[in-house]
Amino acid sequence: MADDHQPTQTEQEDPLFQDIDGQQRPTEIESYCMNCGENGITRLLLTRIPHFREVIVMAFECPSCGTRNNEIQSAGIIQDKGQVVTCRVDNKEDLNRQLVKSESCSVRFQELDLEIPASTTSQTSKKSGLLSTIEGLVEHVIDDLSAEQPVRKHANPTVHDQIDTVINKLRSYLDDHIPFTISIDDPAGNSFIEDLVITAPDPKLTRRWYTRTREQDEALGLQSVAEGEGVEERGKEEEEDEDAVPEVMSFPAQCSHCASRADTRMHVLEIPHFKEVVLMSTNCEACGYKSNEVKAGGPVSELGKRIVLRMQDAEDLSRDILKSETCGLSISEINLELTPGTLGGRFTTVEGLLRQVHEELDRRAPFTAGDSTEETKRLRWTEFLAKLDRVADGDPTILPVTLVLDDPLANSYLQNLYAPDDDPNMTLEHYERDWATNEGLGLNDMRLEGYEEDANEAGAEA
Repeated sequence: MADDHQPTQTEQEDPLFQDIDGQQRPTEIESYCMNCGENGITRLLLTRIPHFREVIVMAFECPSCGTRNNEIQSAGIIQDKGQVVTCRVDNKEDLNRQLVKSESCSVRFQELDLEIPASTTSQTSKKSGLLSTIEGLVEHVIDDLSAEQPVRKHANPTVHDQIDTVINKLRSYLDDHIPFTISIDDPAGNSFIEDLVITAPDPKLTRRWYTRTREQDEALGLQSVAEGEGVEERGKEEEEDEDAVPEVMSFPAQCSHCASRADTRMHVLEIPHFKEVVLMSTNCEACGYKSNEVKAGGPVSELGKRIVLRMQDAEDLSRDILKSETCGLSISEINLELTPGTLGGRFTTVEGLLRQVHEELDRRAPFTAGDSTEETKRLRWTEFLAKLDRVADGDPTILPVTLVLDDPLANSYLQNLYAPDDDPNMTLEHYERDWATNEGLGLNDMRLEGYEEDANEAGAEA
């Protein structure tokens, strides 16, 4: 008999990955137990970690022999760059930081010079992810190292004693709260350590993004682009019309949410009394995701620029603002501080930028929602977002406030309502970048002169 059941609108629209809540039920599958050979139960939960990414949580339990294990796998896309997250652990609060370790992530304890690779050489082990805390990760490492110790004691006593020393040191991290430094290196960019300071940079936590090597791309199953591929074709097109810039250029890309094909459009725009910028936007027809970004053009400025605006009323919220990807933003009255790189480049109004900051923090600030969040932390976070909303609304009870844009490359812009006269509520400060800032921007090793001399010397030596 044919099945006449038609899926309801609710069934059709239910997303595959839902935010964690008390209503979700895992999928149970009967599966083979590798320990005793009987059948056990595997539970699968497809969920979305609040303000992070989609994951698959798996847990297996065998009622016959009691074997239990669990792991986590990333269901999101591989990020454009790899990421290294380093955390200094000094107390119990740091040990309770929540942690997401993907299957491609390696872990390093710096003081011990101990590195746990993403892949193992054990016949019974495989790459697996982990959703836990730093304390849980340390206990997991201790359990793995202790598993073969009885065998090593008889087969290789020297190695047994060395590993025993490492295990005791790891236990002292948990029992005696000895400070240590942990780093997680994920070429896929899908691992995370909880940030305990939401509105400002966490002094104990550092993040560094890097470009993957060809070997790392191949290990992740990505196809490396051959060097020089398509250069000849692009060169011919450029020769045909070197100076012409299309009004809107379009090129294929991949949606960062559903991994479907999506076109990215780009337009070059000249801002009066400022410089040339590039507007970029992506619209995915498959899932409806939209994003836009602004990148500054032109040469690197010799000096950094700091723009300070004293926001007096709602009129200041209508000012046009260009925030580049290297620009930091702060409002000291509400303890808001965004590090350079947050939100990327934006070309909007002051109100629009504050709304985007609110939305981004509310959606992506890690581990500020859910049952595991402390009540005091949740209340403090809610109060902060409420203050940010009041500033964006132009609430006279919270104004005036001071908006500071600090851009070491001077690629940011804030509209002067009194142009061409000076704005009484806005000040511009130019400053010299320090060595560390230039190093972070990759400017210290750049050479702009003397290439011809080096080429001549190299030719003479050859």
